[in-house]
Amino acid sequence: MAYSKHELDWIYDRTSGYCHICGKKLARKNYGTFDVKGNWEVEHSNAQCNGGTDRACNLFAACISCNRKKGAVTTRTARKWHGNTCAPLSSEKRKTAKFENGVLGAAAGGVVGGALFGPPGAMIGAAVGGYIAGKKNPDKMGG
Repeated sequence: MAYSKHELDWIYDRTSGYCHICGKKLARKNYGTFDVKGNWEVEHSNAQCNGGTDRACNLFAACISCNRKKGAVTTRTARKWHGNTCAPLSSEKRKTAKFENGVLGAAAGGVVGGALFGPPGAMIGAAVGGYIAGKKNPDKMGG
């Protein structure tokens, strides 16, 4: 199937430009191009030979090697080959998750810092906890 530029942009952005199977960074400009870094193609999460459709909810960006290796196996199985349990987040979901993680990290850091060093420790702990937690990649924080 041929995809429009808009459809390819949406599929690529759905996982922030990462392969939804192995998590490798893809290059938007390298769609369908072999033998270059970041090459990718549209992958059907539920393979077409297993009844998968071309509906948007079934389409993901995947590096060409992952897409070809996956074949008709389930996405869950293919992700397990790489130690992954879910697809990378979209840029919007990633931004929200980082903010939420930062808030939780600040709260935890504030409680620990306050318990150990009183009010100054709470302030420092909140700042450090919020910074560290907000910088972590939410895709790597469990499944």
